[in-house]
Amino acid sequence: MDKASFVGVLLAVVGIVAGLLLEGGNLGQIVQPTAAMIVFGGTLGAVLLQFPLRTVLDACRRLVHVFLTPQDENLKLIQTLVNFANKARRSGVVSLDNDLAKIEEPFLRQALTLAVDGTEPAELRKIMSLSLDARGDTEDRLPGVFESAGGFSPTIGILGAVLGLIQVMQHLDKIEEVGKGIAVAFVATIYGVGAANLFFLPAAGKLRIRIHEEHQRRQMMLEGVISILEGINPRMLEVKLSGFLEDSQQEKREQAA
Repeated sequence: MDKASFVGVLLAVVGIVAGLLLEGGNLGQIVQPTAAMIVFGGTLGAVLLQFPLRTVLDACRRLVHVFLTPQDENLKLIQTLVNFANKARRSGVVSLDNDLAKIEEPFLRQALTLAVDGTEPAELRKIMSLSLDARGDTEDRLPGVFESAGGFSPTIGILGAVLGLIQVMQHLDKIEEVGKGIAVAFVATIYGVGAANLFFLPAAGKLRIRIHEEHQRRQMMLEGVISILEGINPRMLEVKLSGFLEDSQQEKREQAA
């Protein structure tokens, strides 16, 4: 679980609600189903117009990565690649064919399959780099879904406020209700600006970080497989791949060593 994401959302919501209550307001003033329907329905419609349905659904599925931290398996990956290098050094790269079925990561399995099939290192790098770039282009669109939602929702919130004001102006004969109606109308603006700055845009930023981490992990796999194919010393391979690790991961590696 990503504690920073949960704490961030909690602090934002508590801070806003506490400020409202300290000013003498109440939650009923900002709980307006009609305003929520206008803002979130309009935002979803605009996003669906901009992006294909499959991209929007993929982005929603990846939203869980904003609140759940993936397991840090880079150290385990390095050890796996070093073991492969040791085995290839003793028995040849072809001996790794027996390990292909045990590899769960599709990218690593595909790269290692090409290596076992006798693909030259330069050609393997070219093939897998194309796959990496294509996947990267697809994944780059996912944070864009939430960035677009963060751009649309404030404007649609203003649209909801204007619609509310139009309804208020039609009942100017009941002057005591005008002030209350204007307050209700501006709730849509609160929803739009709040959703954009407290959820959509931060979620897009966190998701972009997660995607970058996955891309780096695949780069590590590619460099490891090519190094094995080139016959690099397993100890040198471990040092080479450790360059992909962050400082905290480097400390864990040194402690384990």
